[in-house]
Parts: sequence; structure tokens; C-alpha cells
Amino acid sequence: MMKVYLETFGCQMNVSDSERIASVLASDGFEMTPDENIADVVLFNTCSVREKAEHKLYSRVGQIRKSKVRRPVLGVLGCVAQLEGETLFKKSDGIDFVLGTQASGRVSKAIENVFKGQKNYIDLEKREEDYDWTVAETQRHSPYVAFVPVIEGCNKFCTYCIVPFSRGREKSLPAADIVRHIIKLRRQGIREVHLIGQNVNSYRPMSDIKLEKFRGATAFSKLLRAVAETGMERIKFATSFPRDFHPDIVEAINENENLCNWVHLPVQSGSNEVLRAMRRGHTIESYLKKVDAIKNSPRKLSLTTDIIVGFPGETKKDFQDTIKMIEYCRFDSSYIFKYSPRPGTPAFDIADSVSPEEKKERFMELDELQKLIQQEIFKSYINRTISVLVEKISIKDSSQFSGHSTCHKVVNFKGSNDFLGKIVNVKITEAKVNTLFGSVI
Repeated sequence: MMKVYLETFGCQMNVSDSERIASVLASDGFEMTPDENIADVVLFNTCSVREKAEHKLYSRVGQIRKSKVRRPVLGVLGCVAQLEGETLFKKSDGIDFVLGTQASGRVSKAIENVFKGQKNYIDLEKREEDYDWTVAETQRHSPYVAFVPVIEGCNKFCTYCIVPFSRGREKSLPAADIVRHIIKLRRQGIREVHLIGQNVNSYRPMSDIKLEKFRGATAFSKLLRAVAETGMERIKFATSFPRDFHPDIVEAINENENLCNWVHLPVQSGSNEVLRAMRRGHTIESYLKKVDAIKNSPRKLSLTTDIIVGFPGETKKDFQDTIKMIEYCRFDSSYIFKYSPRPGTPAFDIADSVSPEEKKERFMELDELQKLIQQEIFKSYINRTISVLVEKISIKDSSQFSGHSTCHKVVNFKGSNDFLGKIVNVKITEAKVNTLFGSVI
């Protein structure tokens, strides 16, 4: 039986894709292994959002090829594969085959063709109409948490973003399939699902089957109510696009306890000038109205975001607008990135007027402010009791366990193995910048 090592770079969508890749391979008679040194096939499922992720791919290919243990077949899948295509073979002679973002269901065929002697095998074609979106229980990233794609692709074409080119246009999965999938996951013992997509709240299925009886201002708010009715204990969703974030989403969360109290809403900048240059489709004023709706929820929703610093043309005033926005929104956490130009995007051709030194200074200032706010928010949890899904044992200390709260905060506490997979109440006793600590009660 041939052994396959699969390494994943990037977002939840990539992790979800890798789960299905592993499921296909296992079904076709391959054995998945966590050890690259004994693998007959090495696969890299790649991310192209930032330049650093691409560099990591070439570094890893070099490491595999320099190994004197064996020479496995090496395949590149995902976003870099879709964008680079045949040029990957020119950039690295260590790559045997390339599969695009929608060709992952044909991974076994690719491997078989390479072993038959085909050189530089490539498949960038569209996904099969009967593609199976389910994941084998043995191939999930967690035995308790499952990712459920509801939409793939992106139609937004923000000027800095490569995703529309690597993932294609938006395509929503049928609500009936999503609901059926979640019911099955619940029967299998999954405690928490994440509805995922590049812009999950842009969900627009071709049919309203399974949504007809649910009220809602948008198809996504109807889907949330339909999924809540399945009885799944915890339901989270990410990522939301601000322009498509309707207040009715907050109302759906308020109405259903199993819709978790966490919203991830990437703002990217606090400056209208920069937002316009990014072609984000929202103003900072419209974004703050959505934040107000989230913050006014009686369920005390956790709010997280993404921010880019140093976008071409970002002035000191633009940056100060972002500072003011952070102070107003008080995010529970922020993923802050220095602008990374991506070839093929409109912003790539704009002169990068912000020096690397200035980007670093702005990043550090934002990061310091966010940490101060975050620390205040996390400290407010001390002496509060919150619900935590116990997901794993600490590598350093077998008596320490870790899990996520409904508001998507990492919580560490002492426990025993029979806690795994259970939802427990934890009284918070200590708060650090990114983690809460407590005791099970």
C-alpha cells in the first residue's frame, strides 16, 4: 500500500480541502502518513494569499528533494498550483504534478499517471458535477469539530487579493445538502461545525429548497436558522464580507443559542480612501454601523477582524483613521498583516509608496494597541464561567487540556482524558493576551 504525506498551508478552506483529499486517497487504497520520510508520495496543498506562503512551498520542495532517504513523487495542489500552473515545473524541477483548486477530487488519477511514467502532469480543470463534499471520519482535523463549506470562490475582486483568480467565481452549495451533511455529522458525534467560505455571508444558492420555511432578510440568515434547527450543539461561521453582512444575521444569532456568539468581519482599513483603493465595497461609516449591531447584541458577541497596513498610498492620516477605528471597535482579536503585493492583482501595478520600515512601524503600533485592548477584554472574563469544548491535551503537560469557548477564545485548564470531546463549564482565573486559563466546575 502506497503511503502519502499531505502538508497544508493557509486557511480553513485549505484544511477542509485537505480533509477531502485525504478521504479520496484513503478510499482509493492509499495510506496517509504523518511522516514525510517514509512517504511514497508527498503532497503540498498551497496558499497564495501572501508571498511568504509561496516561498514556503519552494523551500519545502527543496528540503524534500535534498533528502537522501528516498525520492517520493511530489505533487503541488491548491491556490499556488492554480495560479502558477505549468510554470511551477520551470521554477522547480522537483515537482512531478500540479493540481488546481477544483481538481483535488482527481488526485488519485494524477498519482497513478505519474507512476505510469507521465512527466509534468497537470490538471487545472473545473470540479466534477458530482463532487463529494463529505469527509471520512478518520481524515478530519478534529474528531469533535467539522468544517462545512457552504460557498466557494469569490466575486469581490478587491484590488490586493488573488483569491478570485485562484478559487474562481462564487458558487453556493445547495442548502439541502448542507443541512443533510450537518445532521449526519451530529449523528457521528461532532459537537461543533464551522460554516466556511471565502465570503460565507454572500451565500446565494440556485434553489431555496430547505430554506422556504425560514424567515430571513438574506439567504445566509435563512441558512443559519435552518442549520440551527438541526440541533447541532455549536455552529460558527467564517469569513463574513462587510458589504453583505445584514443585521438579520445578528438577529438569527440572538434567536438561536447554538449559533455561537462570535463574528469575524474583516475591515482591512479604517480609511475610506484606502478602502476605496482596495475596492472593498464598504465605507468605514457603514462598517461601524454593522459593528454597532454586533456590539448591541444581548449575547455579547465576540468580534474579530483582519487589517492590512501599508497598502500603496496609505498616508499617515489614513493610518491614524485605522487607529481610531480600532479604538472604536475594540476587537477581541485582529489578524494584522503588512501589505504583500501579489502578481496578477490590480494593486500589484500601483507604486508601493510605503517603505518597508514604515510598514513595520505601523504594524508594531497597531499590534501594540490591539494587544492592550485584547488584554482588557480577556481580563474581563476573570471570575466568569464559560462553556468550553475540550479538544486536545497539552503537548508539554498531559494534565493540561485546551479547547474553544463559544466566543472562539482558547481556554486552558487542568483535566483528565475523559474530558476530551465534552463541553464543560470553566471558571476563568487568569487571562493572557491570546489565552484564558481556568478550572472546570
